[in-house]
Amino acid sequence: MSWIDIGHIDEVPVRGARLVKTHIGCIAVFRTAEAEVFAATNNCPHKGGPLSEGIVHGQSVTCPLHNWVFDLNTGEAKGADDGRITTYPVRLKDGRILLDDSAVSRRSAA
Repeated sequence: MSWIDIGHIDEVPVRGARLVKTHIGCIAVFRTAEAEVFAATNNCPHKGGPLSEGIVHGQSVTCPLHNWVFDLNTGEAKGADDGRITTYPVRLKDGRILLDDSAVSRRSAA
């Protein structure tokens, strides 16, 4: 894995998100109330809603356009909705958010 530093956890609001520019486009980085971080594509597969503007609750995010809910661990839509978002490996080290750049690169080549 090739980890890149994308910022400090304090730069992402609690129960919120921010966008990070990568060579494949913007990736949403989400922060939970428990100071966990997750990374995923920013666009909802339903209508392209900006997930970074959605509501983060538990380890899920709700699309702001049509209330689709996605598990931030797996990317799977919850409930009756059929869809998924791409998730990316992230970790915290000394308060810094690290994104696995090699996983982003692999997914852009697919």
